[in-house]
Parts: sequence; C-alpha cells; structure tokens
Amino acid sequence: MASIPYLTDTRFDHGAVSQTGKALASLGASRPLIVTDKGIIAAGLLQHVLDALEGAPAAIFDETPGNPTEAATLAALALYREAGADSLIALGGGSSMDLAKGVGILVHGEGPLARFGAAQRGSRHISKIPPLIAIPTTSGTGSEVSIGAVIVLESGIKELFVSKHLIPAIAICDPDLTLGLPAGLTAATGMDAVTHCIESILSPAVNPPGDAIAADGIKRAVRDGMLLRAVQDGKDRDARWHMMMASTEGALAFVKGLGSVHALSHAAGRLKSPSLHHGTLNAIFLPHVMIFNHGARPEAEAMIRDAMGLAPSADLAEALFALNQSLGIPANLSLLGLGPEHADGIVANALADIAHLSNPRRATEADYHMLYAAALKG
Repeated sequence: MASIPYLTDTRFDHGAVSQTGKALASLGASRPLIVTDKGIIAAGLLQHVLDALEGAPAAIFDETPGNPTEAATLAALALYREAGADSLIALGGGSSMDLAKGVGILVHGEGPLARFGAAQRGSRHISKIPPLIAIPTTSGTGSEVSIGAVIVLESGIKELFVSKHLIPAIAICDPDLTLGLPAGLTAATGMDAVTHCIESILSPAVNPPGDAIAADGIKRAVRDGMLLRAVQDGKDRDARWHMMMASTEGALAFVKGLGSVHALSHAAGRLKSPSLHHGTLNAIFLPHVMIFNHGARPEAEAMIRDAMGLAPSADLAEALFALNQSLGIPANLSLLGLGPEHADGIVANALADIAHLSNPRRATEADYHMLYAAALKG
C-alpha cells in the first residue's frame, strides 16, 4: 500500500523570509522561541526574521551546536518555558531545525528524550508539538518539510526521531539566506540533497509522486548543473533558488525511505571524533553503494540516469565519482580521519539504522565491511 503524506505549507522564493510574521499569526501564535546559532546571528540572518516579526516578543536560543545535542535541547526547552513561548521558529541548517523539533517533543512530552527515539520505537509517544516554522539557511537536509530529526543523546548515541507530528507547520524557504555559504559547505549540503533524491528513487516503497519529485530534484542539481554553479559562484541567486528547491524535494521524496548510504553515514556520524559532516559522508559513500545496488532495481536506475542527463548505458557510480571530484568532495574517508579501527562500530550501527531496511538490496554485515573498506580507499 502506498503512503503519500505531504503536509507542510511551504512559502518559497527570494525574500520569502519577510512573510515570517504573517505566517506566525496564521498559526495563532505570537510569542516564538527562535532556535538558531551564533554563526547565523553573525551573518546578519536573524535580523531578517526579527524585522519580519515587527516587534512581536521573541526569545532567542543561539547555542545550537553543529550536531544538536540533548543538553542543548533541554537548555532551549528551559528558555521556551521561561519566556512563556507559544511557538517555535527554527532558523539555520538541519541542526537548528532538528533541535527545535526536539524542544517541541518535550514541551508536551515527559522525558527522557531517548524515550521518543526510533531505537525504542518511541514515535507512538510523540504528540502534537507547538506551532513550528522552519526557515532553512542551507540547501541539503530538507528538515523544513521532513518527518524526522537527529539528536545526540547524553549517552553519546545519535538518535533518530520520526513522527508526522514533527513536520513543521510552515516552511519558509528563502534562497537569499544561503548566498553566503562557502563552497565546501555548499557542496556537502548539496550532495546530501542529491543523495536523498537518489536513495528515495531506489527505495522499493511505492510512491510515484515521490519518485517524480526526487527525479526533479536530481535534474535541477545535476543535469541542469545548479549544484556546480552554486559551488563555483556562491552569489548565483538562480542556482541558490534551484538548490533550495532540490533540497526541499529531497526531503519530500525520502518519505519512501533511504538506504545503505544513509545507514553508513548515520553510523559514521555517531563518532564523537573526528567531527564529520553528514553530507560529505553521503557523497563519499554514494558511488560505492551504487555499485553494490547495481541491478537491484533497473527501472529506478534508468530514472536516475535520465534525471542526471546520462546516456542509458552510463555507469552511475562513475558519474557520481566524477561529480564529487568536480565539487571538491574528498575522495575517500581516510581524508576525513577515519580508519580501519572504526569499521566494527560503523558496521554495527549501520545494520541497526532504519535506513538499512529500505535499501533495494539487503546488505549483510560482510557487505557493510566491504563498502566501508572501499570508501576508505576511494
């Protein structure tokens, strides 16, 4: 049976952030907690939101870490309650949006946070969260329209939270907020979006609209060259528009499920040191997993080739290796500081990851060891 849940009211265009005040009012809210980070404030992006709120009282939590943590979630929750907030505005990348979702879970739910995680099948405990407006400042995670969040628990476990209640009520997608992103971060987040689209098409779940959305995202990013354009010229407003759309499309598509790329990147991302960017990990693992998956779903592979603008006989893995190289993505995991000593932990966590279940070809423990070893060498 197909499941096709698309629920977010999305306001999308250059200058869309100016609609924040009206969006908040439409939700019947007036006292938001803004969840962001100091880098966003230093870049001047928070001021755009405050201007759009036109004086509405807003508390500001600016301590979002690079990977959202349970400790930061609890600190933001305390501020939410102290300020008498009635809503949430997430301004930033996936970290700010995921942390805001974590706050939302705990506003009406009794902790600890682990109780609501996928490892404990805790989605049944997640109830309706306060009104949440998500304003992305990167083009990659698509958390502004997704059902999920990832938060590092006090135990050190990087936990996944999944519920339809975590879908933001309104997404405000303003490509102008991404104009200052450096090339490396643009490439990493962009490949996160591309990986979402590719893995969702390969997922065996039935959702033709999801496949079409994913194919459109790949077309914008790869065939039309918008990702490379955004990396080469960070002020290219047209490229930024299309990459933000591709990012949003990737998250809409991955309601179908993801696959072994994300199982491995989630697992590697659990490591406390070195600190690894999720999008970079996806980009490195992607061509190796495409080799492993080859032939599992030929019709899906044909759709991906067409979306990328490749010939019907083209080798997808080779094309993705070349794309990574053109974007300046590191050629292998070793360059990120990973080594053979990390293999057992990453493989064990990949096997336990929810994304593992929707890969088109079931991977064994030995398969994951092979994939990790290949990605180490590049």
